[in-house]
Amino acid sequence: MSDTAVAEDHHYTATGLPTWKVGFWTFLGSECLFFASLISTYMVYKGASTTGPFPADVLNIPLTSVSTFVLLMSSLAMVLALDGVRRGDKRLASFWLAMVIVLGGTFLGFQVYEFTHFVHEGLTISGNVFGSSFFVLTGFHGAHVTVGVIWMTVLFIMSLRGKLTPAEALKVEIAGLYWHFVDIVWIVIFTLIYLLQ
Repeated sequence: MSDTAVAEDHHYTATGLPTWKVGFWTFLGSECLFFASLISTYMVYKGASTTGPFPADVLNIPLTSVSTFVLLMSSLAMVLALDGVRRGDKRLASFWLAMVIVLGGTFLGFQVYEFTHFVHEGLTISGNVFGSSFFVLTGFHGAHVTVGVIWMTVLFIMSLRGKLTPAEALKVEIAGLYWHFVDIVWIVIFTLIYLLQ
């Protein structure tokens, strides 16, 4: 057996999947448990606030629907970025990675605006049960999106420098798994907080 074959075998599990991908799926499993606990806490205390502001007083469903659409479109951009990397098309990969960054940043801008507006309306993290559970849940999600935007920025710079070749597509695929996970979590949060008041 050649040294190359040994090196390749070292990077794959018995399932035939790369060790990085299996490890990252494991990490995402732990993230599912983390967000499940935050969402469960929100649902347990839903409607338990005895003082306002209440969800109906502050939530802006049309605005948040637009930000949700923006985040979902970033997932499409992520798929197209990965396709560009796999094809070896540096221009296409760089463009779509830039779009992921712009759309993710736009979503974060919406969230900052929403948080600021809520504070002006009197909703704070320590004001009532709704404020505490809302800001903790959506704040942690926003932190995850921020990490994703930073990650995409690193990949974008690598792409501009020609370091994202088809052989490096796994790096973008794993980043895509993270990005899609963050989007799916937001769909659950949006549905439970905004649509099912």
